[in-house]
Amino acid sequence: MFNRNYREKTIESVLFTVSALTVVILFLICLFLFRDGLLLFEDVPFSSFVTGKFWYPTSVNAQFGLLPLLFGSLLVTAGAILFSVPLGIASAIFISELANPKVADFLKPFVEILAGVPSVVYGFFGLVVLVPFIRETFNLATGQTALTGSIMLGIMALPTIISISEDAISSVPSSLKQGSLALGATRWQTIYKVTVPAALSGISAAVMLGMGRAIGETMTVMMVTGNTAVIPSFPGGILDPVRTMTATIALEMGEVPQGSDHFHALFAVGSVLFIITFLINLIADAVKKKYRFKVD
Repeated sequence: MFNRNYREKTIESVLFTVSALTVVILFLICLFLFRDGLLLFEDVPFSSFVTGKFWYPTSVNAQFGLLPLLFGSLLVTAGAILFSVPLGIASAIFISELANPKVADFLKPFVEILAGVPSVVYGFFGLVVLVPFIRETFNLATGQTALTGSIMLGIMALPTIISISEDAISSVPSSLKQGSLALGATRWQTIYKVTVPAALSGISAAVMLGMGRAIGETMTVMMVTGNTAVIPSFPGGILDPVRTMTATIALEMGEVPQGSDHFHALFAVGSVLFIITFLINLIADAVKKKYRFKVD
């Protein structure tokens, strides 16, 4: 009995230590990121950074405007979500509710394999296949556009959305489905009026995680979006080259003089990206709790 209690206490201590270490590491990352980012505002007004329309960090009169990078990231992410969410949820419904068990058993590991493909491979595929297709289809000077980045990020977000949504749909109690069918509802009515609403908590979490994957992606968007730091127009900007916040950090951090305004501006951009990702996670948690309460 003593040994059993000792083992339990040891396991609890290890788990607590790991959890506390995770919190400490996250705090240190925040401290490191925001410390260097805030140093920018000793020389550059905060308002000019937040509302600036131009990103010219190496010019004689350097300008560190966030808006081109922010709007580029939001445009590419929004396009990716519009592409991946309907397709991902429909695929999850098919695998969980409609597919033959043998087909479902084949599709599940295939989707999980897609999640493990390196982003540079997706980027290379987009550069070689999708960029020429977009250029020829829309008769553009270049196929490296926001639309290309949205499609590639949508493809990359699909495995996350499909896997989590499928797990949520599969976890809906069969008694709910059988009760719906017993009351005379068709299979399709049961799916979209009973099964999907009951799994909405997990589906919403899948969408938010897919959005986080899209907005935080670097290599793929750097290869296929053209990396032009201009504010995209609407709605035609979807066919224009753009630059995202992640691509800007990856492209410029390796050659920037340490301690310069440009260096601190990149940390400020990273801080904004961190805040956006944090807010997405908070919204996902709030939505998940809201719909879980309604279902329960």
